[in-house]
Amino acid sequence: MSNVNVYKQRPDDVAGQSPLHHAGLHELAGKGRKGAGVTLREKKLLGHLVLRGHADDANFAGGVHKALGLELPVALTLVANGDTSLQWLGPDEWLLIVPGGTEFEVERKLREALEGQHISVVNVSGGQTLLELRGPKVRELLMKSSSYDVHPSNFPVGKAVGTVFAKSQLVIRHTGEDTWELLIRRSFSDYFWLWLQDASAEYGLAVEA
Repeated sequence: MSNVNVYKQRPDDVAGQSPLHHAGLHELAGKGRKGAGVTLREKKLLGHLVLRGHADDANFAGGVHKALGLELPVALTLVANGDTSLQWLGPDEWLLIVPGGTEFEVERKLREALEGQHISVVNVSGGQTLLELRGPKVRELLMKSSSYDVHPSNFPVGKAVGTVFAKSQLVIRHTGEDTWELLIRRSFSDYFWLWLQDASAEYGLAVEA
């Protein structure tokens, strides 16, 4: 184990608040239109870790698999096991998302498995959040909001891309046939929440707590 200072960003005795805590999504849950074309849920307070290393190094790939049980994803894709996912961000960079509260232990496991290698693990949990969108009209909502081609032939399940969205930027992740995730920066959470409400108005929006 290296002498890197690894510590809990969110101690057990401190209650965290998600970027959209103040929006009162829990109060809106169950009040949307029946049969809404879009259902939104904030996947809040998850652990977000940025991992960097040499993708072509078998020892690095093996260490990641040992720690996470996941293979390194190739360009513009993500792999997942339950609530844990690993997404390609660049040739030597990946985003690891884990259940909230486990990020400290996961980081320790990664550092132990990759001991002696030239790697970086940075906890960015406080700076971003995930919005999950489900339903038959999500693709249409995305088409209204981004110029990126989300047709099934170009954006299959398992693909993830950083792109322009609503005149800003985020990452779109296709995690299920009618399920998508938007990875957004904390500072833009209000903006995207307001945009999604407006963009989904014609389809009906339901909110899940």
